[in-house]
Amino acid sequence: MQQTQRKLLITSALPYANGSIHLGHLLEHIQADIWTRFQKMQGHHCIFLSGEDAHGTPVMLAAKQYNVEPEELVQEIAKEHSRDLKGFYIDFDDYYTTHSPENEELITLFYTRMQAKGDIHVKVIAQAYDTEASMFLPDRYVKGSCPCCKTPDQYGDNCEVCGSTYTPLDLIDPRSILSGTIPIAKESEHYFFQLSRYTDFLHEWITANNHLTEEVRNKLLEWFKEGLHDLDISRDTPYFGFKIPGTKNKYFYVWVDAPIGYMAVFKHLAARRPALDFDSYWVNTKKVELYHFVGKDIVNFHAIFWPAMLKSADFRTPSAIFVHGYLTINGQKMSKSRGTFITARHYLQHFDPEYLRYYFAAKLNKNAEDIDLNFNDFFQRINSDLVGKLVNIASRCASFINKKFANKLSKTCYSPELIQQFIEKGDEIAHAYEHREFSRAIRINMELADSANQMINAEKPWELIKVDEQVERAHAVCSLGLNLFRILMTYLKPVLPVTAEKVEIFLNMGAMTWENRRNLLSNHTILSFSPLLQRVQKEAIHAMQMSNVVTSR
Repeated sequence: MQQTQRKLLITSALPYANGSIHLGHLLEHIQADIWTRFQKMQGHHCIFLSGEDAHGTPVMLAAKQYNVEPEELVQEIAKEHSRDLKGFYIDFDDYYTTHSPENEELITLFYTRMQAKGDIHVKVIAQAYDTEASMFLPDRYVKGSCPCCKTPDQYGDNCEVCGSTYTPLDLIDPRSILSGTIPIAKESEHYFFQLSRYTDFLHEWITANNHLTEEVRNKLLEWFKEGLHDLDISRDTPYFGFKIPGTKNKYFYVWVDAPIGYMAVFKHLAARRPALDFDSYWVNTKKVELYHFVGKDIVNFHAIFWPAMLKSADFRTPSAIFVHGYLTINGQKMSKSRGTFITARHYLQHFDPEYLRYYFAAKLNKNAEDIDLNFNDFFQRINSDLVGKLVNIASRCASFINKKFANKLSKTCYSPELIQQFIEKGDEIAHAYEHREFSRAIRINMELADSANQMINAEKPWELIKVDEQVERAHAVCSLGLNLFRILMTYLKPVLPVTAEKVEIFLNMGAMTWENRRNLLSNHTILSFSPLLQRVQKEAIHAMQMSNVVTSR
């Protein structure tokens, strides 16, 4: 029975507008896209959003490097990001930017409400100042060793290795990236959000069921041991961002307007879809579920700062935050010199995007575990699973249906018990998808594919077809094989959306949904079979890695 329709608003983290999308970014976008597509197949109403994280120092630095204005750089990077994400079949309802009138309007509203509640206070603090450049240094204009894990060459806001947040003056051996000099401490008036006032609320939210996985929850609770520090929401000029109302030279810190960007993208979409009501999605409500997919490096911003800001400004909080780990390539961090820093565009020049979607799905679960893209394993898994097992079922059976039976499937169902077994497994696979246990869903699917191939091997339709009295049995066996293949492709449609569309055309049927997997195709005319997926060649993997080393250097 079809379950009650849910309303879901799903976001993936906003790619930063200072460089190309790489395979690490794609891990998250693919994960979120698979989950969204699954929910839509269940008949639920889903909105899937993302966009450019446009503000902050890194964008200023990149724009300066290319000798363009930040706004121009953001527009160009946004076009590239949108193109590359579409190349991997990431199907956003809207992809926008934080540098927008909608976002400026919303951050002003947040600030006004937070200020009215007494959650904003001003105090004079010591800031990093470059005496040679005669300016205060934004966080990312200072580099040094992390004060927590001692990793060198870290920016002045947070460590990319251990995830700690701090100020530029906390760095060990800090240096200005403008002049190379050691910055001095100089006083400046800054604006703070009193995060500490929301300690009890945040502790309750973090420990509530289903908001976060246990491992993420336990990690975040470490923040409470020494007490939550108030959040510095301001930055001194020069800074690319929105000016704080009532000030001359203060700007909102990028991590204040970035999450509000989710709301701004929705507002942008709602302007084009009148049926979407902003308040019904973003004011405290139980009618709409809100989910954020993020990497573990930014979970503190999404699960501590963001819920507190929402609470202060009288908006609803997320239903859950889904956190994933990092991506390594062949067991190593992505490196340009080793050819393992692979951009989305570079991958697309060599391989089918659905291969990466499948490979990630085969490794992803609900935990924030790091995932390794091993190209030898990639080669084996794609060729064995997708080509050797899955597509092999269709190619073996369709050739007989096309050539011997005028493209028409049998009227009778051969082995209804096997069909029923495949149908019933759909509930278990759906449960795995729902809980983001994609690797389990893939594993069950491939076990079913093995069963289908074993049935075909046992029945040997290529021999049955040669015996007159066994022709109908051959017809029924091949028809069963294609029906099993159809069910398998239904289960894989969130992962392989384009291949699924090809199968829908080949089987001459409408869109595959989770529910209509139960409908048997009998006495049904199909079209001629064409190869659906090609084998991965080791030479292509080598060529991609070698060309990437050359272009990266």
